[in-house]
Amino acid sequence: MQIETRRQANAVQFSNHLKSVRTKQGFSQGELANRAGITRQAVSAIESNLYLPTTAIALRLAAVLSCRVEDLFRLIPVDDVIEGTLIGWLPQVDAHTLLIRVKVSTVGKRTIVRPVADLGEQLCFAVPADGYLTDPEHKPSGASVRVKLSRDRDAIQHAISVAGCDPAIFLAGEYVRRHKDQTTVVGWPMGSMAALHALQRGEVHVAGVHLFDPSTGESNLPFLRRHLKGSAYEVVTFATWEEGFLVRKGNPLSIRTVADLAHPTVTVVNREEGSGARLLLDQRLRAAGVESTQVHGYDRIVFSHFEVARVIQGRQADVGIGIRSAAQLFDLDFVPLQAARYDLVVPKSYLKSHPTLMHLFETIVSGPFRNELQALGGYDTRETGKVHALRVV
Repeated sequence: MQIETRRQANAVQFSNHLKSVRTKQGFSQGELANRAGITRQAVSAIESNLYLPTTAIALRLAAVLSCRVEDLFRLIPVDDVIEGTLIGWLPQVDAHTLLIRVKVSTVGKRTIVRPVADLGEQLCFAVPADGYLTDPEHKPSGASVRVKLSRDRDAIQHAISVAGCDPAIFLAGEYVRRHKDQTTVVGWPMGSMAALHALQRGEVHVAGVHLFDPSTGESNLPFLRRHLKGSAYEVVTFATWEEGFLVRKGNPLSIRTVADLAHPTVTVVNREEGSGARLLLDQRLRAAGVESTQVHGYDRIVFSHFEVARVIQGRQADVGIGIRSAAQLFDLDFVPLQAARYDLVVPKSYLKSHPTLMHLFETIVSGPFRNELQALGGYDTRETGKVHALRVV
């Protein structure tokens, strides 16, 4: 039986010292075989790495040679390298940067590689890498790259990749990890439309969206029906949250309505086009007859609710649209504008094929998770887990 070298979860090679130990102790192959109860041909095959001994044979050989099995045979880890598609942009490298940290996920039949740096300045230091690029030179998004894994492949195949702007997805991920066989959830921060497009391109397993349609008073479904063809997706509510103005403590500029943003003393921090917060701001500006050119800071863009809050807390802007929980975390005041549903969109095929994806949806409906989510402030979990029909039958 030939030795098989497998590059799987824990890729290994065998270090074989049987011949050196045997000759050092003055045994011929025949003498060793006779004492161990095997054939000389078997000893020859083992020493030539043509045959992998069973545990029983390895123990008998070690007993004859008065040594440990580990002195004869050892497993030597080898680099496990995987090839995938780079999504996002690699950070600049210099002479002091020898490795670029990346996350790796299996989405459908694709292997997706993203720089850990894309998680943002704080999460970059909290989320461990799955591996390192073997070639740290700059490559464009969409290029094929090779990654030396630092995590076993089974864990990578079980990981869940979510695009969206609700930071609580990491909290859900911690609950999943604790209770569901160490499965990890990674949330890639991006606006609702960007998340939906990432899902359509097969870059993530789940997209989180909050796109309120004022003409129907309905969250998400009108947009999803326009952008998703067929009925190949499930839409599941994560929570309903409050969206509104984030302002400094005490609301010193008395900002109450969107018309107040046009005052020359008010500076806004905005979200990227395609985000739910940007959509809400533009809807309210149009309804009030205010042009975006009248709003100082309209073109200053950040990419998360927390970044909006941080800019306002740092007095670099006076107001921005975000969620109540971000205001509470950064000790800001909050002026509510609307309640909107944050839904998770997932292809039905992934629910069937992914080994742990259902664990995420089982977790968010659990009592302990819903209690903790509500304790963050600004979340309503009464509809959490509700499935919405994408197509009207």
